[in-house]
Formats: sequence, structure tokens, C-alpha cells
Amino acid sequence: MSAEFDLYIASREKMVREQIVSRGIKNQQVINVFRKVPRHKFIDQQYWKEAYSNYPLPLTHGQTISQPYIVALMTELLELYDDEKVLEIGTGSGYQTAILAELTKTVYTVERWPELSQAAQQTLQELGYKNIQLQIGDGSTGWQEHAPYDRIMVTASAPNIPQPLIDQLKENGKIVMPLGSNFGQDLVVGEKHKGEIKIFNYGKCVFVPLIGDFGWAKEKESA
Repeated sequence: MSAEFDLYIASREKMVREQIVSRGIKNQQVINVFRKVPRHKFIDQQYWKEAYSNYPLPLTHGQTISQPYIVALMTELLELYDDEKVLEIGTGSGYQTAILAELTKTVYTVERWPELSQAAQQTLQELGYKNIQLQIGDGSTGWQEHAPYDRIMVTASAPNIPQPLIDQLKENGKIVMPLGSNFGQDLVVGEKHKGEIKIFNYGKCVFVPLIGDFGWAKEKESA
């Protein structure tokens, strides 16, 4: 085992201990996955020394890879039990995608930036994931072809839950996403019952905007 590999194992363990468990994440399956997935592989090599720090890191096109705690919190809130079909909006680096793929049956993920989607696909393939399908497009409209979904995760903020995502969510399904303005949002869980969404608020957060027909208009992107 190389010294570099030893370093990243220790870094992941420290990340889990100090950023995830200490902040209240209790799902043991989620915790174990964060010990396993190599976050540094999903970012530019110049940031590898910062890969397991508790802050977002930059990607291309003004996008970011979220801080580990937020990824863990959103994953725990999704409540996965190994056999769900999950839709992820905002592939980004592919790190959250890999976390989801470790915990459930199938992940469908949509990214609007071709460069990000292609880089994520390459990394995920190199790491051996076979239960992920990727699409380039407007994530605010979902991915109708494979609907309905047991769970939906959106890793970009919108003023409201996009109606196509509500329509594509199964009855009794859950959606986790940030809602609010570009100046700050609330992380929410939406549960679908009898076609209606009941919202539960889990506190403040800051995400990049969801650009699309049912998100923010393109002029909001740089706001």
C-alpha cells in the first residue's frame, strides 16, 4: 500500500470523525460509505490536499463540490434502504453520485454542463460503478424516461420544488433539495402524499442556483 493511499485513508477517517459523526450524522451505512469513497478523485489534483476539509471546493463553470457534512446530511435525509431508484439533479463532480450509488440500486443523474458530466462519468467508470446512468440536460425538468423515482436529490437551489420533479416522484417518495433565493436557502425534505408535497425544514445552507425552465432563469446564474 502506498504512502499516498495511507494518507487519504487517514484523511477520510478524520473527516468522518470530525465533520460527520461529531455533527450528528447517525446512519451507520452513510458513515461507512464516507470512509470508502475517495473524494479527492472527484476534484482537480491541485486541490487533493484539501479534499477532506470541511468546505466546498471549486469545479469548472462556477460549480462546486459541497462540503462533506452537507453531502452526508442530504444523503441521510434521503433515507435509502438499498433498493430505491434515485434521481440526482446536478451531477457536478460525481462525488455525491458515487455516495448514492453505494447505498441504493440505481442512480439516474442529470447535469447541464457537458464538461462536468463527461468528467464525472470518467471518474465513476474508473472507480467501477455500474449502477449509474448519466444525462446532459436541464435538470429542472427531471428525467421523465425513467420515472417514477423513489427518491430525488437536487444539489442546486430553486425558489420552489420544480413541478416536473414532483410529478416524477413516487407516492410516499422523498425529495431533498435547497429552496430559497441566491442569497441563502433552506435545506428541505419534501414528502409526497396523495400527490401533494409536505415540506420539512432542516436549516440554512448555500448552494449554486438550479438553472432551467423550472428553476432560475439563466441571467440569475451569475447573481
